[in-house]
Amino acid sequence: MSRTFDRREALGAAGLAAIAVTFIGAAGASRPQRRFEVAHSDAEWRRLLGQGRYRILRQAGTERAGTSPLNKEHRRGTFVCAGCKLPLFSSATKFESGTGWPSFFRPLPKAVVTQSDSTLGMRRTEVLCANCGAHLGHLFPDGPKPTGLRYCINSASLDLKEK
Repeated sequence: MSRTFDRREALGAAGLAAIAVTFIGAAGASRPQRRFEVAHSDAEWRRLLGQGRYRILRQAGTERAGTSPLNKEHRRGTFVCAGCKLPLFSSATKFESGTGWPSFFRPLPKAVVTQSDSTLGMRRTEVLCANCGAHLGHLFPDGPKPTGLRYCINSASLDLKEK
């Protein structure tokens, strides 16, 4: 028995399909496979990082805005990758962005790599540790001088090594 769809049903079905592709497809899509110097199995990363950090560093999760213990961090030192301890950002490049996450206007040389991120139906630039591929956060073009960039980074991705 065949059934015909009216215009409202067709538009509704198309909308549901678009939502499914955007959210299910994006969440299920694999990240580009790059080779990084530090590599572990998924089980090893889980053991090394713990549940909270694993969700952010290995599954590209994010912290809720305003919950970062590093937002008000003002000690001098170097912020290192929580996954492999690679130095990532100097405390001298940290600034208060008002976004709810630690923000930096410049990474250390060869510390991070970026890639396009189209999850959640938006185009963003994802920031990864150049040594282990850990998800750090995202890069935005609304930072202060001298770069005009804002590296918006999850605090769970970082540890501070004081000077």
